Amino acid sequence: MRVFVAGATGAIGRYLVPALVAAGHEVTGSTRTESGLALLRAQGADGVRLDVFDAGAVKQAVAAAAPDAIIHQLTALSGGSPADNGRIRRVGTRNLVDAALQAAVPRIVAQSIAWAYEPGDGPATESTPLDEGAPEPRATTIAGVTALERAVADLDRHVILRYGLFYGPGTWYRPDGPAADVLRGRTDDPASVFLSGLVANDAVSSFVHVQDAARATVAALDWPAGPVNVVDDEPAPAREWLPVLAAAAGVPAPAPASGRLGWQRGAGNALARSRGWAPLHPTWRTGFGSGG
Repeated sequence: MRVFVAGATGAIGRYLVPALVAAGHEVTGSTRTESGLALLRAQGADGVRLDVFDAGAVKQAVAAAAPDAIIHQLTALSGGSPADNGRIRRVGTRNLVDAALQAAVPRIVAQSIAWAYEPGDGPATESTPLDEGAPEPRATTIAGVTALERAVADLDRHVILRYGLFYGPGTWYRPDGPAADVLRGRTDDPASVFLSGLVANDAVSSFVHVQDAARATVAALDWPAGPVNVVDDEPAPAREWLPVLAAAAGVPAPAPASGRLGWQRGAGNALARSRGWAPLHPTWRTGFGSGG
């Protein structure tokens, strides 16, 4: 099928676009830079330089691509802030959905997150409500996520992928990445604004390798509508995973602590597994240091 990937040159896009091409899809990817266009061409895809906040340009790009499906991977995580990311989820998503509706695109697969669920005990499932009563600063993130998920639901055939925390090449949680730099005491990377809470406590997170996230995204083109958690097999507290990341990065492990916020509960992947997806990297324990 013809697939339009919005935000095609980020950490996941670098795996996703080649995977789509290898699966026989015709891919058009959007990017903000000339270097991104060159990367897309090298991967066997067409590229379009696009400002997602320009509604008219988005409509024109989608109409020109005439896709059978849109994959939404837009974020503002590279050099942005939580407020910037919230804006792209609200405004960028709305522009993309309006373009899809105008061009009669029948399906959309959209990036969401697996840590937006309300407080509770044990890993969240897709039936767990989102944390819409959260106070600031978390409220900014949740508002962006809920706006995104409600907007893409305007298309009947919509799949919302609630990804875990990405690790692997090009991500924050790689051994030479921003999370490791925070453990080293460096805070000059713009990503550090998102990583200020790295404490080895009881806060549970779910991770997913970007390669596994890309594989799930390709598969999701054929999945039924609705949200799906895309996470590995082992939600874990920071007092367990942070020392493993520290060891992979060659930095001292932070001192263990206690306590967690109610929403720091992780998420389960039973639904994604029931649809045939299984992570090649089933746990961060071996994945953090794999280098792949």
